[in-house]
Amino acid sequence: MAIKTLEDFFVHSLSDIHSAERQLTKALPRLAKAASDPDLSSAFETHLEETNGQIERLEQVASAIGIKIKRIKCEAMEGLIGEGNEIIDEVAAGPVRDAALIGGAQKVEHYEIACYGTLCALARQLGYEDALEPLLATLEEEKATDEKLTRLAEQGMNQEAAAAA
Repeated sequence: MAIKTLEDFFVHSLSDIHSAERQLTKALPRLAKAASDPDLSSAFETHLEETNGQIERLEQVASAIGIKIKRIKCEAMEGLIGEGNEIIDEVAAGPVRDAALIGGAQKVEHYEIACYGTLCALARQLGYEDALEPLLATLEEEKATDEKLTRLAEQGMNQEAAAAA
């Protein structure tokens, strides 16, 4: 997709995060299953539900402003999911794997926060008021998920992982 205008960049960015979220819906069940800690497993399951809602919001945004989401693959998310799969395949189940899963999940959240922050700024610049509210709502959800993962790590998972060494 040739990007020549700010609107082209918005469409590309929206399409890219749409791909990322769709990829994530396929990865989250495996992460939930791989987590030993029930709170971490539950966090992944909750985020799967949120992610499905976020995909719906992205499609509503596109419809509201009259654009079509392009069929592209988010290479960044593919790489981040690949890292998560490596953790699952190479780290034994238990506290160390859980700590590594949290770290990988936070990489995903930070990527999503960056994407949605950019989309919000572009929507403001382009005057896409109908797009701004749902994009801001998703941005806040991503930030809340990142904070939840931080709390899980700080409330004992990282200490358990350190003690397991």
